[in-house]
Amino acid sequence: MKVLSVVGARPQFVKLAPVAEAFAATEHQHVIVHTGQHYDKNMSDVFFADLRIPAPDVHLGVGSGSHGVQTGAMLAAMDAVLDEHKPDWVLVYGDTNSTLAGTLSAVKMHLPVAHLEAGLRSFNRLMPEEHNRVLTDHAADLLLAPTQVAMDHLANEGLKDRSRLVGDVMTDVCFRVRDAVKDNELDLPFKRGEYVVSTIHRAENTDDPERLAAIVDGLGAAGTPVLLLAHPRLVAKCAEHGIKLERPDGSLHVREPLAYPEMVAAVLGSAGVVTDSGGLQKEAFLLGRVCTTLRTETEWVETLDDGWNVLTSDVSKLPQLAARPTPTEDRPMPYGDGHAAERVVSTLAE
Repeated sequence: MKVLSVVGARPQFVKLAPVAEAFAATEHQHVIVHTGQHYDKNMSDVFFADLRIPAPDVHLGVGSGSHGVQTGAMLAAMDAVLDEHKPDWVLVYGDTNSTLAGTLSAVKMHLPVAHLEAGLRSFNRLMPEEHNRVLTDHAADLLLAPTQVAMDHLANEGLKDRSRLVGDVMTDVCFRVRDAVKDNELDLPFKRGEYVVSTIHRAENTDDPERLAAIVDGLGAAGTPVLLLAHPRLVAKCAEHGIKLERPDGSLHVREPLAYPEMVAAVLGSAGVVTDSGGLQKEAFLLGRVCTTLRTETEWVETLDDGWNVLTSDVSKLPQLAARPTPTEDRPMPYGDGHAAERVVSTLAE
């Protein structure tokens, strides 16, 4: 069996890691195509190195651009790649422009498509990711769902016969890295358990200057020190609108995005997380840290149980939410047992 994985953004590199490892333990051929959607080395190269992912077999080098320009460039480049490799499966991950482009190119060439992380829904049609994931699910031949909730969404859309519950590959890699870094100490100006990790990057939080300024000010006034891992989009938008990230009182400690193992260590050492990232919400949950999500909805509804994750668009609530106590109830484990990638490979083979 020959499987071609299409990835292009940080969350997909993390998901790719256990899948690539699972393929390496078999006789199957695995081809990795990097679209270049995330091209900054801190959002791309370090993930391949730190997660021990084989170097991409193909790098399209698409780079940034509007949704139409970026997706179109990927489509234009993918046809030749698929024609050369003629895989048995095209495996796409998550909900990015790379996911949609890989899917469209494959189905137009009558190649079978499998969607890893199928069935997630925010039900917010203003999110480009929502359109990417819905369109991909309805075009794909095999839907690899991470949770029972995702399976239910797919069944409600008439896709039950194409769906398989395999678990969440993010659990695989998160647990593996957690065990490797649990005793690591990062060089931070905070004591363990006395800071909050934050990432902000979504368009709804960064494109409006007033909204962005309010979020940055809210993080600075959160009442607990904040380690702000500044996504390139956040840095660019702040520079464009004259918003300063650094604070004289040291309430915000700004760093470039961390390599995945360091990010896991940072979350393990924190009191909690403030983010608008889908992946980090779930990683906080898996690592047993409370999360405050600056959005009105989440695809990972299981994280909301017992207050592990709280949704809000009101930044004035950050002081009371950011470092709230850890829930006393036992944390449910809806995201699998850490062996999802092996099930992905065996399901494709079957």
